[in-house]
Amino acid sequence: MSEKHKKESAESSVKEELFKEQDAESELPEAEEPRVQVAGAEEPADGQAPEEQPSEPSELEKAQALAEDYKRKWYSVSAEYDNYRKRTAMQSAQSYEAGKADAVLKLLPVADTFGYALDSAKDEATKAGIDKIIKNFVNILAALGVEEIPLKEGDAFDESVAEAVMNVPCGEGEQPNAVKLVLKKGYRQNGKVIRFAQVSVTV
Repeated sequence: MSEKHKKESAESSVKEELFKEQDAESELPEAEEPRVQVAGAEEPADGQAPEEQPSEPSELEKAQALAEDYKRKWYSVSAEYDNYRKRTAMQSAQSYEAGKADAVLKLLPVADTFGYALDSAKDEATKAGIDKIIKNFVNILAALGVEEIPLKEGDAFDESVAEAVMNVPCGEGEQPNAVKLVLKKGYRQNGKVIRFAQVSVTV
């Protein structure tokens, strides 16, 4: 083989080697570009988009929230005051009624005394004067919502309005457990008994 032929054969071998290297490089996978992760940022899981951080409320939103809070507190205080006002009014009314009943109880012995005086009066002029005083006193009691409990001899004994202070045997034609005599009158104020009548009862 001549020198020229050897040289062409060597060049052909070098070219074949170069073509093989180029083919091998073209078959390699493309390298991924490196990703730079920002400090503090978390990698989203399963390909999901990262959650957005809640934004700071605006001045208007803060003012609206504060106004709602003030309004809620105002409603609460207003309801408490209304309940207090109603409770105080009810307590005042109860105290007034209790005070009025106490005052009436202290005056009732006066009515008892006039009643005894009427029963023991001898002349008609004295009876008429005492009877007029008693009627005026009864009218004053009526204006205060006080009325006498009506009881008379022969009525069935009712422990809800009277108390038995004495038992007496039944007379001819009398029924047991009946009022024999009213010893002290009873009174009611606005339907409530403020003093029980004292009576003697047949047995």
